[in-house]
Amino acid sequence: MPRSSITFPVSLSRRLLLGLAAAQLAVPLLVGSVQAASMDEIKKRGLIVATEDDFRPFEFVKDGKPTGFDNELLEDLRKFAPFEVKQEIIPWTGLLAGVSTGKYDVALTAAIITKERKKSLDFTSPIADATHYYVKRKGDTSINSVKDLSGKICGVQAGSALLGRLPELEATLKKDGGSLGKVVEYTSYPEAYQDLALKRVDYVVNTIINLKTLVAEKPAVFELGQAVSGKSFPAWAVAKDNKDLLAFLNDFIAKEKTNGRFAELQKKWFGEAFPDLPVAFEPEF
Repeated sequence: MPRSSITFPVSLSRRLLLGLAAAQLAVPLLVGSVQAASMDEIKKRGLIVATEDDFRPFEFVKDGKPTGFDNELLEDLRKFAPFEVKQEIIPWTGLLAGVSTGKYDVALTAAIITKERKKSLDFTSPIADATHYYVKRKGDTSINSVKDLSGKICGVQAGSALLGRLPELEATLKKDGGSLGKVVEYTSYPEAYQDLALKRVDYVVNTIINLKTLVAEKPAVFELGQAVSGKSFPAWAVAKDNKDLLAFLNDFIAKEKTNGRFAELQKKWFGEAFPDLPVAFEPEF
């Protein structure tokens, strides 16, 4: 497919930022090396939240303004909080590291809850379903089920929980005598989708919500596949053991669920509500 027929713009400056952030993550996180701000400190200087710049439909920038599910909740949080709420919009690769080291108070994003992440972070109540699916090119008859992914090239975001759960897909393929093919890691999902459209990879793995959004926006280019993981849930993240802030955020989420606002925004951005989300989630992976 010609490059001009599909565009997922990623500017040079964005690529440089992503590269720098990725380089920072090459250094292991030092859990507890920086003291997370207490609620008393936050009340004085304001809550600093970090959101992602390009993760539809949760957070993205359109016409120079932040929008999406999490950004609408952020506006509600500003009304709920008895103190200032400040926002930093950054690439995904710097979000969780920034929270675990005290640079930001909250990663107000759809961070998938994993065992590894829980070593340095605590998570709010889940905000959606994040079961992992694959997406393929529209009309690619070589892929009709999960078993057809055997030996094919997979695209996934570097440093993502989805990358960490690919062994589940590998185990599924092995049961049918297949194998996981080459895995290509990307700094952002728009780059992965572009390479899928250009036939540089055969399929991309992401969460069900993100892929439904992609297919709805580009129905002539992409087609949703099947699940390639067990249940998974995204949530907002705070530094490990920052219990007061975690309780504050969970109180806000509970209020949004009780008054119907949460379901309203889920339907608006995801096309469906998730009324049976767990209050807390302990991941197996």
